[in-house]
Amino acid sequence: MDAKLDAVSTKGIVSITLQETREDEDDTQTVAEIMARCFIPTLITTSSWEGFHFVGHEIRITEATDCYGAVVWPSALILCYFLETHAKQFNMVDKNVIEIGAGTGLVSIVASLLGARVTATDLPELLGNLQYNISRNTKMKCKHLPQVKELSWGVALDENFPKSSNDFDYILAADVVYAHPFLEELLITFDHLSKEVTTILWAMKFRLEKENKFVDRFKELFDLEEISSFPSLNIKLYKAMKKKSEACIISINEDTEVPRQFLVDYSFKGNLK
Repeated sequence: MDAKLDAVSTKGIVSITLQETREDEDDTQTVAEIMARCFIPTLITTSSWEGFHFVGHEIRITEATDCYGAVVWPSALILCYFLETHAKQFNMVDKNVIEIGAGTGLVSIVASLLGARVTATDLPELLGNLQYNISRNTKMKCKHLPQVKELSWGVALDENFPKSSNDFDYILAADVVYAHPFLEELLITFDHLSKEVTTILWAMKFRLEKENKFVDRFKELFDLEEISSFPSLNIKLYKAMKKKSEACIISINEDTEVPRQFLVDYSFKGNLK
């Protein structure tokens, strides 16, 4: 009997090991394919740039090494690859899309080349380079000309992005969670820009415990689904949608109950009392 149990146990361990090996091989192969989309110019030019191949186009991106937001990080490549290879499932054509923390603009460029109406946003000091990259890679190539707009997380949201005019089908974000002091403002911004029909596609590299805590906070407001994982890069790709509004019963007196619909802000206002 013990021999049979040992055999079953060993078989289970072998099965798990083989599965993990296949997953590691798939991860390595996919990451290699994604990284192969990058190239550097063979000739020296007056301005430095890095090249990428997505959606059948050569995309040239100018970076700034003195600023985190002006560098193409691996999470952006993951998200671009996903948008390209899942274009049928997540159709960008004629969709209203906003990217937060757009940085160099690579993700926004790919979304634009896929047919989306894109608004690329970031801090004011990054907008010049962002506009330059987007213009040089989308002019005369896209169905809709992308827009570039300032967005400081949590700042003047009602003024610059009034909820009444927010009609985004998708929010895109790549590597927006890291060691910065504005995680609460980032969460507020996600919440402000989203409606119940908005889909968030978010690529995230895990570095510190802060990332895990942010994901937990994020889940209080959004239904979060991990749709892909790249262990070799420590990056996960998420899909999220705003939690549905809840209905409550407001008691007027002992004999009368009136149903009322309301939105619950789980993080900032608490439940309706």
